[in-house]
This record gives sequence, structure tokens and C-alpha cells, in this order.
Amino acid sequence: MITLIGTGHVFNLTNALLSVFDTVNPDIVCIELDQQRYQAMILRQTQPGTYERARQNLPFVYRLLAQFQEDMAKQYGVHAGDEMLTAITYAQSHALPVAFIDTDAQKLFTTMWRTMPMTEKFKLMLSGFTGFFVSRKRVEQELKNYQDDYTTYIEEIGKRYPTIKRVLIDERNQYMVSKLTEVHQQYQRIIACIGDGHVPGISLLLQEKQIPFEAIRLHDLQTRPIQEGDGSTAHFSFEYQPPKP
Repeated sequence: MITLIGTGHVFNLTNALLSVFDTVNPDIVCIELDQQRYQAMILRQTQPGTYERARQNLPFVYRLLAQFQEDMAKQYGVHAGDEMLTAITYAQSHALPVAFIDTDAQKLFTTMWRTMPMTEKFKLMLSGFTGFFVSRKRVEQELKNYQDDYTTYIEEIGKRYPTIKRVLIDERNQYMVSKLTEVHQQYQRIIACIGDGHVPGISLLLQEKQIPFEAIRLHDLQTRPIQEGDGSTAHFSFEYQPPKP
């Protein structure tokens, strides 16, 4: 059984996630990250100066999205992607394997930018610039619109940014399902922490493959009651492991 957990990269979900992990008692934890992104997140925690210098070499559109997420996460008292680190450190503390199931982000963004029409690039850069001035209230309204009617919301993204939808959503869904299929052949109880926007697409693909799963959506996490003694108050530390040469 695969338990899909739909997360939001800018929200504080630590307690809710740990509560789910303790309930599921997984054999493995799958994460919507690639190895390079994981190392970058740990570097941000341990060596922020080095991280900032290294980030300057990343694709422009990658940096634009990352900065927007980081700015929004600060409004919720977290760093962007902290929920993924929570999942990883939970696995480490319970001696569980971790599977990074996402494609290489740097290559992904480079390919996307190279194949994106100029008009779409212009709209993306304009929205990226104005995004720096988006309030927390606006983000929460957009989240409500998305949760109220996911299909229409994604269709609108596809009309405005067809390349982004194809590369960042559809193709990544296919890639992550291929990884989950491999994991499913080896483990019984599987947790997969993915962005909530990927849950419907990945669910459909898993149904087609007749792979059993359940889905816990972002809204469920945000409203999940936390009981005392369920392990959700655990604290973890991060240890940076430099990539092998």
C-alpha cells in the first residue's frame, strides 16, 4: 500500500506529518526530491553562505521559483521544503530507507526554459516578479481556489503556461510513478511525500497500474488533530553529507 501525502512546500506541516508517519508505520519513505536538491537544502541549513554562492549558478527560472517559495515560507515561520526534511529525518531516526523519486531539477528547468516559447517566458518572468509582492492572504485564497476545483485550476495553468504544466506536472507525475512502481515491488508500507498538486495525477496513474494506494491531501494535513504522545513532538537535527566526488 502506498500512502500519498500531499504537502505544501511553504507551510508548517511537521506535527501533522509525524502523526501520519507514526500511524502508517512505513517500511520506506519516498520524497519528491532529487539527490542534488536534498544536498542543497541541507547546505542551506548548515552553510548558508556557501549555499547562496552555489545558487547563483542555477537556471534563472529555478532561482525565481525558489526565491518566491522561500519568501512565502518565511511568512509561515519555516523554510521552503522543511516538510521534506521532516520526512527524511523521520526515516533516518527510525532506520528506514529513503527514496528520492523526483527527476533532476536543474536539468528539468534547463530543458523547460529552452523549449518554452518566448511569449510564455515573458508571462512567467512577469508573474515571477509580481509574485514577490503577493501576500499570505492571497496565497491562501489561491490555495482555496485550487482545493475547491482542482481540475479547473490546473486547466487554467495549462492554458496560461502549457510548457510548465507539461514539464513540471505531467512529465514529473509519470517519472515519480515509475519510481513508486519500483518501490512497490520491494516494500509493503510506503509513504510518498509529494506536492499536493501532484496527488490527483499520480493517483490516476497508480489506478491505471492497479497499484493500491490511499491519499492524504494538504487540507487533511492542515486540519489533522494532533494527539499527545503520537511522536509528533520529536525534534530532529540535520547533518550535511557532501556529495561524493
